[in-house]
Amino acid sequence: MLRWALIFAVVALIAGALGFGGIAGAAADVAKILFFLFLVGFVIFLALGVFAGRKITGG
Repeated sequence: MLRWALIFAVVALIAGALGFGGIAGAAADVAKILFFLFLVGFVIFLALGVFAGRKITGG
């Protein structure tokens, strides 16, 4: 998912540099949404890993 966010960010930068404002804005919005979804998923899995690790080690 992070890869797609980076791809859309690059598309937004290129489209913005070439003067395609509408496409650049849309691609930037999609990149932001994908990045925040990735971030939320990362935090959830990080928390699950920490809690599962504590449960396995008995801490």
